[in-house]
Amino acid sequence: MRAVVVALGKVGLPIAAQIARAGHQVVGCDIDPRVVELVNRGEAPFPGEAGLAEVLADVVADGRLRAQADTTAAVAAGAELVVAVPPLVVDADARPDWSILDAVIDDIGSGLQVGTTVAVETTVPVGTTRSRIAPQLARRSGLVAEEDFFSVFSPERVYSGRVFRDLATYPKLVGGLSDAGEARGIQLYGSFLDAEVRGMGSAEAAELAKLAETTYRDVNIALANEFARFADRAGIDVDRVIDAANSQPFSHIHRPGVAVGGHCIPVYPRFYLHSDPGARLPLAAREVNAAMPAYAIDLLAGELGDLAGMAVLILGVSYRGGVKETAFSGAFDLRDELERRGAEPVAADPLYDDAQLRALGFDPWDGKPVAGVVVQADHASYAELSPADLPGVRAIVDGRRVLDPERFAAAGIPVRRIGSGVR
Repeated sequence: MRAVVVALGKVGLPIAAQIARAGHQVVGCDIDPRVVELVNRGEAPFPGEAGLAEVLADVVADGRLRAQADTTAAVAAGAELVVAVPPLVVDADARPDWSILDAVIDDIGSGLQVGTTVAVETTVPVGTTRSRIAPQLARRSGLVAEEDFFSVFSPERVYSGRVFRDLATYPKLVGGLSDAGEARGIQLYGSFLDAEVRGMGSAEAAELAKLAETTYRDVNIALANEFARFADRAGIDVDRVIDAANSQPFSHIHRPGVAVGGHCIPVYPRFYLHSDPGARLPLAAREVNAAMPAYAIDLLAGELGDLAGMAVLILGVSYRGGVKETAFSGAFDLRDELERRGAEPVAADPLYDDAQLRALGFDPWDGKPVAGVVVQADHASYAELSPADLPGVRAIVDGRRVLDPERFAAAGIPVRRIGSGVR
């Protein structure tokens, strides 16, 4: 098989490497010349993806994977499968900006050949493949959809840092616009994946499956946050409650936290609501989770009183530990809420230098004393922090349950956890 993978990001590049590792010829396309250059040297353009550097070096050296910037030319050279994984950019309210995805589909359509199957893995609102992607490909190519070429939707279901493991573990969902197109998509994905490739019966079903699994997580986290806030009022340790509830097989309550960030969980429920605007639970869950950074500041103020004029350190601007990504990070809302209350927020993150923090809109912490600390990201290094590392601190809100509270209690510094029920 000859395949083209468009957008060599943290999902697209491992997929391209996976296809090549299975013995196929792959052309990866990306508009970033740095990415193209590094891939053609067999080097990963980003850190932290387990196994990628080794696989990439192998498949590039063997000539099974190469990269280029011209998507149209790569597709026009002929390919059985084109996999598109461009980002669907969203605004602060998670409303889609289609410009990047549309540009990629235009480039693919301009080179599309008879017999090619185009698989979109970018998460989209229900109906996008049928009403937007396929007609756009047909217009640009002059070909007839579901006769000359096929369009399928196959959502990425992987976690950054462990993409190869997830590709080998979770069923790959494929939904087509026709029975023949779906069967072809299943055949092509089965040629490079060991995991089950599951036909969904329609592109819409595959689109909804992706939105369902991410919306479930958002709703579940919101429920945990509701329980946690009640536990704080009632003097109950919500961790003990959740552990007890989950000790039988019918309960799978997630954990509360300071924020829900990332490209997926805060965004895809909005895509679902775009498809089903009358839905109530996803909207309520979004509102609950979006309020958690302000609640964390409430807890800090409960320990310190009026925060006006106080220096408060935000630990971690990444949306989660170990990942250098700030998409919808709770750090932004924490900063804004602290400023609203007259505090002086500063930030630190082991993955970002001072210039990068300033570019994100944060004042870097210079090590001077701070009155309060809010832990926003669960970086592994934070587990080793002690009072000596946080001069002047009088109270901490650990939004990710990563600090050792006893280490700070010995110095008389309270560490509040959301839902601990203890002041």
